[in-house]
Amino acid sequence: MSQEPRPRVGRTPQGRRRIRGSVSLAALALFAEKGFEATTVDQIAEAAGVGRRTFFRYFRSKEDAAFGDHEERLADVAELLAGPGTGEDPLLVVSRAAEAVLETYLAEPEVSLQRFELTRQVPALRDKEIASTDGYQRAFARYLRERYAGEDDAGLRSAVAAAAVVAAHNQVLREWLRSGARLEARGRLRSALAVVRTGIAAGWSGAGEDVVVGVVRTAAPAAAVLTQLEEALRGLPRS
Repeated sequence: MSQEPRPRVGRTPQGRRRIRGSVSLAALALFAEKGFEATTVDQIAEAAGVGRRTFFRYFRSKEDAAFGDHEERLADVAELLAGPGTGEDPLLVVSRAAEAVLETYLAEPEVSLQRFELTRQVPALRDKEIASTDGYQRAFARYLRERYAGEDDAGLRSAVAAAAVVAAHNQVLREWLRSGARLEARGRLRSALAVVRTGIAAGWSGAGEDVVVGVVRTAAPAAAVLTQLEEALRGLPRS
């Protein structure tokens, strides 16, 4: 009895993700071994066990291959944001999405550290990293605009909140990477996002009231920033 032919791996979402991941891992390994400039697309395709045409079906360039899981991460974020109903705090939903993105880095520390080193050495990859970060910020802002529709300053509030969430995520992620993946990043991000939610909520609910502007070093840890803010607020006169 003849058996039905098995579907090709790349014809299912899971299969496409697997191929994209294997090509990306091969690219990162070659970049580390040979250097980014010396590595060719043909070498990446051969190391991943795919053809040149398959490579370009998934990636436009070897720069794209270094961030092979970006599209899947964005799709996962979109799915997470599409799930909750309107009764849940929008900023809490976005915070959970940011935590989910962090988890993808924590799940593969060796890959994350390897990519971090490469982005520090190759300007083209740094530009790619910035573009990938912008994708998350746009997704968060789009979701928040929909949830804040009809409220005053919905567009500005959404943009500010999305930028703050991404900044908190990126700061914690960089600290974790610089620590060699030893920092306890989950709780640190959760605390930073709680500060963001509190600040955004207080800022917009208190529109027209006094505004406090603080100046801190960009390299300052989130806990230090929070401490400075608390000290500044304690010194303000009560209304």
